[in-house]
Amino acid sequence: MTQVHNLRSLLHSLETRTTGDEVTIADLLDAVGRRSYGPVLLLLGFIAISPLTLVPGANWLVALVTLIFAMQIVLGLKYPWLPKRALKVSFPRKYLLTGINSAEKHVYVVDQILKPRLIFLTQIPFINIAALVCVAAALITFPLGLVPFGPLLPGLTILFFGLALTARDGVVILLAMGSLAGATVLLIRILPRVMNFLGI
Repeated sequence: MTQVHNLRSLLHSLETRTTGDEVTIADLLDAVGRRSYGPVLLLLGFIAISPLTLVPGANWLVALVTLIFAMQIVLGLKYPWLPKRALKVSFPRKYLLTGINSAEKHVYVVDQILKPRLIFLTQIPFINIAALVCVAAALITFPLGLVPFGPLLPGLTILFFGLALTARDGVVILLAMGSLAGATVLLIRILPRVMNFLGI
């Protein structure tokens, strides 16, 4: 199995290690490796900004799965875990391939930027605290999922966090924090509309 260490290797694994018309969460996790948080969160971040989220409810599902994994980092669990029911959820593979094709033109630039920096931010205990950024991004996705393109910024936050863990690049954690700040500002601006939509 190809080891996921950057965005290019993630996309390669997703394209070559999944088959059929439908892919499950379990298929995707098997493609990138279930034993490390970095590739898993990188996968979730990629899904969060990909055409896979065109599937109704997908934004919230990805946010929930992200929340589960990020909380495990906060709590210091060594290996990721996900309920069996969540592993069986499936998506059309065509959306995955569309996302991969769209991302390929940006992959080289992103991967060129990545390198081991401020590594201490990607290690215990700092990473446990930094994982709260991912938790916040997942929580913010729920209300932002009610507006078009609302989940994009929290999705980028998760993607940055996954990249940071995978490449051991603490600078990217700082980018994740910046993206979360932008998502928070967006939430504050649209919150009245969301509350009105919900009848609150």
